[in-house]
Amino acid sequence: MTQRAGIFPTFFLSGFECSTFLWKDRGRRNLVAETQHDRFAHADYAFLHDVGIAVAREGIPWPLVDRGEGRYDFSCLAPLIEAMNAAQVLPVWDLCHYGYPDGLDPFMPDFKRRFTAYCRAAAEHVTARVRGPHCFTPINEITFWGFAGGEWGWMGPFGKSREGRYALRNTLCAAAVAGVKAIRGVDPKARMLHVEPLIHVVAPRDRPDLADAARRECEDDACHAWDVLAGRLCPELGGAPDVLDIVGCNCYSFGQMEYREHGPHQALAPDDERIVPLCELLQDIWRRYGRPMVISETSGLGRGRKDWLCDVMQESLAAVDRGIDLHGVCLFPAVDMPDWHTGQWLHNGLCDLQPQADGALRRVPDADYVEELHRWQRLLNRVTVLDEDPFSDPVDLNDVIQAAHRLKMQPDRDWA
Repeated sequence: MTQRAGIFPTFFLSGFECSTFLWKDRGRRNLVAETQHDRFAHADYAFLHDVGIAVAREGIPWPLVDRGEGRYDFSCLAPLIEAMNAAQVLPVWDLCHYGYPDGLDPFMPDFKRRFTAYCRAAAEHVTARVRGPHCFTPINEITFWGFAGGEWGWMGPFGKSREGRYALRNTLCAAAVAGVKAIRGVDPKARMLHVEPLIHVVAPRDRPDLADAARRECEDDACHAWDVLAGRLCPELGGAPDVLDIVGCNCYSFGQMEYREHGPHQALAPDDERIVPLCELLQDIWRRYGRPMVISETSGLGRGRKDWLCDVMQESLAAVDRGIDLHGVCLFPAVDMPDWHTGQWLHNGLCDLQPQADGALRRVPDADYVEELHRWQRLLNRVTVLDEDPFSDPVDLNDVIQAAHRLKMQPDRDWA
């Protein structure tokens, strides 16, 4: 009998890269098509079932389904929904992954209204076709999109100023709040997972004068979207504690950085003494919001995937031992994805993608990564293969807490 029910049916989650941004000089991109997840949805979801994962972040491509004037074509979701239902995997629907419809712009007066109507229509469509409980991410990584689309000019709307970044993130926050309310108008019990990068920024050793700017970047700017959604900042945008709901922290090695005045910051070397243990970063977010938490994306690269998972789990359990309310760790992505800039495969998924003569991308599981997943599933008293009905019992968080108390993992700043 479950004593302390988690939010999800399994502690480990996964997901699929689903960006639909306008990218620099390449126009509209669709990462679901580039990774052939649309073509191999049944194989992808069957794989998650077979490794004991019953939750996956999945995208609805707003630019591709919104036909304007309140008309929507959700037919592209049919193979995904069929596959997840067959494999009994619960989706966390990502409604806006950096992309918006052609002819629209976040700074247009109509943006929030269009997004709100789309959220309502999307929720109506998927809740009628997928078993609940239902969970959504209205807008993915508002903070990062503010940088990439508002200051660095990488993706739409191609802003190139700090002021543009500030304006974009608040516009996206307002739309996200409205989207939450629209979704809950369809399903009042729907859960919201709000995903942002978990970062730490330090001043260059030879520029102590940048210490305040670095601190603002990792304490104020990095939390701006969560603060607005929670109603702590810009109350006129409509945020409230129940809007924030679940806090999703995206954790990657490049999230610990040395500050640069112009352009993206420089990732710290894995053995840099200025690195802060992940445990402490998670604790900081927990103390700030006191909301249920998920590591909403994390992965290593190449042969380092196994060791990265081990490090993340040790740090996560150290944080649980110190009292944070952690409901899951999302191994993202389930299948490999291309580097946005170079197009080269990153080798960061549970499965690599191997091009075939006919153009198909064959799924090749990384055996060491999968076995490390299974090792942690066993340590947490979790299943390694889904049972007949993975939805019948949610995760008993007491199992996770007891494992954290038993293992007594210690935070470690050396991630080499």
